[in-house]
Amino acid sequence: MLTLLHVGCGEKRKDRTTQGFNTPQWHEVRLDIDASVEPDVIGTMTNMHAVEDASMDTIFSSHNIEHLYPHEVPKALNEFMRVLKPEGFLVITCPDLHSVCALVAQDQLTEVAYQSASGPISPLDILYGHRTALAQGNLYMAHRCGFTKRVLTGTLQSVGFQSIACLARPSTFDLWAIASKSARIKIELQTLALAHFPN
Repeated sequence: MLTLLHVGCGEKRKDRTTQGFNTPQWHEVRLDIDASVEPDVIGTMTNMHAVEDASMDTIFSSHNIEHLYPHEVPKALNEFMRVLKPEGFLVITCPDLHSVCALVAQDQLTEVAYQSASGPISPLDILYGHRTALAQGNLYMAHRCGFTKRVLTGTLQSVGFQSIACLARPSTFDLWAIASKSARIKIELQTLALAHFPN
């Protein structure tokens, strides 16, 4: 049994992470700042003190890192490094500011970029946080920083991840990255990408 730390899980379970994690071999540990979603561990990305050093085979973090201030990002990623086993890896996804800002440059800041389960999403929502959720008082949804493919890759490298594969999806305005704590050959990263990157 392998252990998956689902960071910033919200109400989601492993069946809403990646195809590769949605199998019986993965035991999910859910971590969130919001006690109302009933996580296994209450904590933040920058302080996961309840999670032991080198105890996780992998971490999944979906649309969390953009909620941090820029100076907090290295601290969070160092926490990820701390709790991962030596052969562990991170799967992380966040908005892609390169594709979002292409719409802003076309003066489409408040136009609908795509439809989500939460309703229409504009570049303004992607840049600063979902306005409807913020208006309802959920300030956890505010965005405080952002990434392009180059910046996300460089940020992961700067905290010590040895092997990284990063995918930009302009049609869905998001980035996906796999970052391994130890060095991996290209075919190993490709295999992980096939298992965990969206089709």
